[in-house]
Amino acid sequence: MAARARRERTERTYLPGIADVRICGTEETVKAVLEALKREFLTAGARLYDDGQRAYLQLDTGCTDPDPD
Repeated sequence: MAARARRERTERTYLPGIADVRICGTEETVKAVLEALKREFLTAGARLYDDGQRAYLQLDTGCTDPDPD
């Protein structure tokens, strides 16, 4: 089986307190993990792909910038 060509990726930027997360599993597992994360964190809408077996999302864990005081 021939390997798929890699798709072009956009440059990633990281913000303090924001975690980029990728979840892989069965559709039911991905949904369960997304629901658990939504209860604990502010989440950006998950982008589901591969028929719901994978998802990308961002979690906002709060500002982690050093306190200037």
